Amino acid sequence: MKALLMYRDRDFDPKQDLPCNAQALVQDLELNTLLRAMAGDDEFLLDVAHKAVLLGLHNDIDTILYRQAIVKDCLNNPEVVRKLYEVAVAAIESQRKGYWGGGFLSHYPGAILSGSIGFLQIYAGFLRTLRDLAEAQAASFDSEGFRTLFAMLQKELGDDYLARIQDHLTELKFTQGVLVSAELGRGNAGANYVLRKPNQDKRNWLGRLLTKGPPAYSFSIPDRDDNGARALSELRDRGIHLAANALAQSADHILSFFEMLRTELGFYVGCLNLHARLERKGEPVAFPIPCAAHERRHSFHGLYDVCLTLSMAQPVVGNSVNADGKSLVIITGANQGGKSSFLRSIGLAQLMMQCGMFVGADAFAAGVCSGLWTHFKREEDKTLKSGKLDEELDRMSQIVDHLRPDALVLFNESFAATNEREGSEIARQIVRALLDKRIKVFFVTHMFDFARSVHDMNRGDAMFLRADRQPDGTRTFKLVEGAPLATSFGEDLYKKIFADGTAEGQM
Repeated sequence: MKALLMYRDRDFDPKQDLPCNAQALVQDLELNTLLRAMAGDDEFLLDVAHKAVLLGLHNDIDTILYRQAIVKDCLNNPEVVRKLYEVAVAAIESQRKGYWGGGFLSHYPGAILSGSIGFLQIYAGFLRTLRDLAEAQAASFDSEGFRTLFAMLQKELGDDYLARIQDHLTELKFTQGVLVSAELGRGNAGANYVLRKPNQDKRNWLGRLLTKGPPAYSFSIPDRDDNGARALSELRDRGIHLAANALAQSADHILSFFEMLRTELGFYVGCLNLHARLERKGEPVAFPIPCAAHERRHSFHGLYDVCLTLSMAQPVVGNSVNADGKSLVIITGANQGGKSSFLRSIGLAQLMMQCGMFVGADAFAAGVCSGLWTHFKREEDKTLKSGKLDEELDRMSQIVDHLRPDALVLFNESFAATNEREGSEIARQIVRALLDKRIKVFFVTHMFDFARSVHDMNRGDAMFLRADRQPDGTRTFKLVEGAPLATSFGEDLYKKIFADGTAEGQM
């Protein structure tokens, strides 16, 4: 059995390697805030969210849309989805609380058989609960993923099938003893032990009492004959060995189904948790439109930094941009005007879209990318092993080693550790090389020389945004389309420090 809630044709593999830049993405996009909102206080959900979000960069459009439909079903039926998750968790916990497995008794076929029977009886109850939920709720779900899961549960877990399982488990308890056949092998040792199914005796008790049984050789073990009892137990274990292993494999198979169901449902429970947090704040969410990478689509309305709003009491400002057909977006403008937050919103929306989630916006459409990379400024190296510019160039070199066409790279105040002329030249050459290799670039910078020179090239695939600033210096945290301005906004700092007459001691 397979859950098939993350992919149409295979299970989600939580053990696969994360992207090599996973740590940088978590740090630069402040991703832990998003993941904690998805997980709450549940460490298992945190691990699932962490892997599902970062591994989503491998997804194609078909997988994204497949998951989006499932998320929509979850939002329409949150209580049912949480109940399904609770059933999977309870089934797994029942195994952990059991007595079989891991101890010395697990080496004995009799102990393996007894433990497997116990767990299968417990699992059968949880499977019946899943089947009952599927029968009662299937009509409320529209996605292919949930319909496939519910159809499988109803088809494979009918009452007749579950009743046969119970009959087999009862029979395998061997309350009437074990019938085993064997052959004489070399040295008259026993060989080819085979567990036999007892003949069904349909006679009533009176018939069995009055009818003489067939002739047979038999012997009895005295009560205090420990060696004889041990030998007889070994004969029994040899006979039930194959049956015990088969039953243990069945128990493992059903347990693995519950574990995968828990993992895959865990991602969607995380989506429910995040949606509830954003809904309580009155923040909008939208299901993005994923487009082919070569189309160079990137347009949105009301896009905001989800991690920023999760860490603030009030809603945050969203931005609306149409960058369709653009491969380069350069963002300039006032300090603390929302440039870095905007850049993070671009990265978060890309990750959330490609893992199949909703995004923080009124509307969003973008091409899928072959990889998402961030090159944000870092603090000074306290070990003094290298200068800031050397460190920036080294990180850039590592990114270039892994880039593929149609990747997305986000730069935040990169190459500013040297003078503006040198930093601008480095930025120009790197951006030009990336564009030549069909890499999409968003670049936040205060280097006017770099931004102006790119603007003067009059590239048709470039777009320029500025952080809006009112005449009195007020920030709106909105980005507007416009050419770079030759100002460092020093006037803002002057007014902040000197206008209120409190400049003493601040120099």
